[in-house]
Formats: sequence, structure tokens, C-alpha cells
Amino acid sequence: MTTREMLVQAQSAKAALACAGAEKKSAALLAMADSLERNTESILFANAQDMDAARGSMSEVMLDRLALDAGRIGAMAEGVRQAAALADPVGQVLRRVERPNGLVIERVSVPLGVVAIIYESRPNVTSDAAALAVKSGNVCVLRCGKEAWRSCNAIVTALREGLEKAGLPETAVNLVQDISRDSARELMTASGLVDLLIPRGGAGLIRACVENATVPCIQTGTGICHVYVDAAADLEKAAAIVNNAKTSRPSVCNAEEVLLVHEAVAARFLPMVKKALVDDRAAQGKPTVELRLDSRAAAVIPGVPAGPADFDTEFLDYILAVGVVKDVEAAVEHIARHSTGHSDAIVTEDPAAAALFTAQVDSAAVYVNASTRFTDGGEFGLGCEIGISTQKLHARGPMGLEELCSYKYIVRGNGQVR
Repeated sequence: MTTREMLVQAQSAKAALACAGAEKKSAALLAMADSLERNTESILFANAQDMDAARGSMSEVMLDRLALDAGRIGAMAEGVRQAAALADPVGQVLRRVERPNGLVIERVSVPLGVVAIIYESRPNVTSDAAALAVKSGNVCVLRCGKEAWRSCNAIVTALREGLEKAGLPETAVNLVQDISRDSARELMTASGLVDLLIPRGGAGLIRACVENATVPCIQTGTGICHVYVDAAADLEKAAAIVNNAKTSRPSVCNAEEVLLVHEAVAARFLPMVKKALVDDRAAQGKPTVELRLDSRAAAVIPGVPAGPADFDTEFLDYILAVGVVKDVEAAVEHIARHSTGHSDAIVTEDPAAAALFTAQVDSAAVYVNASTRFTDGGEFGLGCEIGISTQKLHARGPMGLEELCSYKYIVRGNGQVR
């Protein structure tokens, strides 16, 4: 099936999804979750083929994004069940006004229609996107990276089995068969067939969508995330936050890529960073973090001299750019120049410094004394997420059910004319 044929088919499923009630959609999601678990063996078989094909051409951290096991499939199914348990966002009366002439005007939430998602080598995005789309009454068209196609196809096959069992059209969830760049361009330019395009991937994908899309498009994902350690920071707390933000899963968009340290605590804190990210991890047999240091940081600890692009790079790896700054104002200025507007954090016990940072850092998520790794739909109580928006119109931050809805006005009268 061509991509265009799939989009036309997806359009034909819009009405069934939009009209499905909350009970039917939740039942479908539970059936989809059960089907994921029931098909674990076939999904793992497909994933093993993807992993075999990717070894040698992908880094270890990127292979970790691609890899599935029974636990991860179970977590995917649980994410679908959590979406089923959320309140139905469709049909909510967002605003009601009764005019002096007797007209009653209601703003009511409605599905967007056909939502296309372009993403790379993370198979779990497949079930997350499908679950949120179905729950919000939308049809989804998924286009994964070629490295993950077998895995994603097996997941979609299982999800469609659940949809059919629950009495919803299996064409509510679709996976593009063409893994060439042509299919991505088709989705970007499918005016009249795609109501919203969500790219989830690296800077190149986001840029291609923004520059070429003729359909509505949301910028998501690219995360040059900063942690700033203030003069008034609890340094033990700061070390734990930096360690988690960088090493818990370095291949994801909410991982820390830049550490900024106030000059007053640099001499004490930077050796703590080296110990946690390099020495202790080496002793434990774990991958160590390559520290790319500006000149002031390099005067305190050993590492690799930072290059011109290192403070503007989403490494998605065990690499951390480290700089020393004069004060919180300098940290805010640095973040304004280099951040992608995703997630940035301050570690401080000074309320004034925290207030300045949260007021002036213009990112989707701004943290005080917590790891940037919490920027996630599940952690924000949204269930799973369909992406993390780094723009300001329509949606910002983790995108859940509400962000997959638009609204329309329903106006009730009794013969009024103007």
C-alpha cells in the first residue's frame, strides 16, 4: 500500500473514531494492551532482527533505544492501560456563554482528525502514539525509522488485532510501509489528508519538517538541556541530579547535555562531578562520561577541551559539555543562547536565584532542584506522551490527550437572526 493510499484509508476511519464514546475507546485500549502482551514473542522476534541489522552501525546508547525485552513490552502495555484509565478529553465543554439575545455558545473539545507521527528508532513510541490517538478520538499514521521497522510493524499488527476485537476499525492505527525519505516528504506535504504532523527525532528531522511541511506541524524533541549549579546549591544534591540527568538514559531528549557551574563553587563541585561521572562509573564497569570543558572548567579538572559546537550539540551519548559562569544571570544568558527550549534546571537553596531562573529561562520545562529527566508525559501525570513540544503555539512541553484535541463552537438558538 502506498503512503497516499494509507492516508486516504485513514481519512475514512476518522468518523468512527470521532464518534466512538469513552467506554468503547477505553475497551479498545484495554484490548490493544492485552494484544501487545499476547504477541510478545512475535514482537521480540522482530526486534531481534532489527537489533542484528543495526549492530555495527549504531552506538550502544542508540541500540538501547531500539532494544525490547519482555519487561519493556509489559511497560508499553501498561502505558496503554494507563491511557485507557484517563478521562476522555473529547466533548468537554471548555467555555459556555449565554448571550443577551438568548444564544448559548459552547466551546467543545473535538479530535484533530488524522495525526501523523514521524519518529526514529524507539519502538515504544508506536504504542504510546497509538494509545493517545485512539483515546483522543484521532486516527494515527506512524512513520518509524528504518532501523525499527520490523519491531514497529509487529507492534502495530498486535495493536490492530486489539482494535478489531473491540469493534473499532483497524485502520485507526497505521504504519507507513515505505521507509525511504519519500514517505516522510509525502506526510509533510499531504495537505487535506493530515491534520497534524508531529516529528519526534533529531535536529535534522525537525528542521526538515519545519522547512518543508505544508501541513500543520509541531516542533518536538531536540533537547540541549542544561543543569546550572548555583553558588547556594547543596552540592551533594547537585551531584546526584547531574549524575541522573546525564547517565540514567543519555539517548533521550530530556537528558542533560550541558552543565554550568557558578564560579564560587567550581573548585569544590567539579571534582565531585568527575568522581561521579568518570571515576566511580569506571570502577563499577559502567560507561564513563566524556567531559568537554571550557577553559575555566579545564583549570579545575582534567577532560577534553570543549570545541566551538559542544555547547550547541545534542550528544545523546555519554558526553557532557561543562562550563563555569560568573553568576545566575550569566547562566540564564548562556541558556538563552544555547538552549533548544526543552528542559533546563537550577540547583540552589536560594529562593531569589530560583525565582530569577524560573522567570527568565524560556523553556517548556524549568526545574528547581530536580533532574531534567522528569520531562515526560507519564511523569507529568498525562499517561504516555506523543511528543514533547518545544514551541509555544497550540502545545508546549509533554503532549498528552488535551494537546491532541482542538475545539469547535456549538451555538444554540431559538430563531435568532442578526
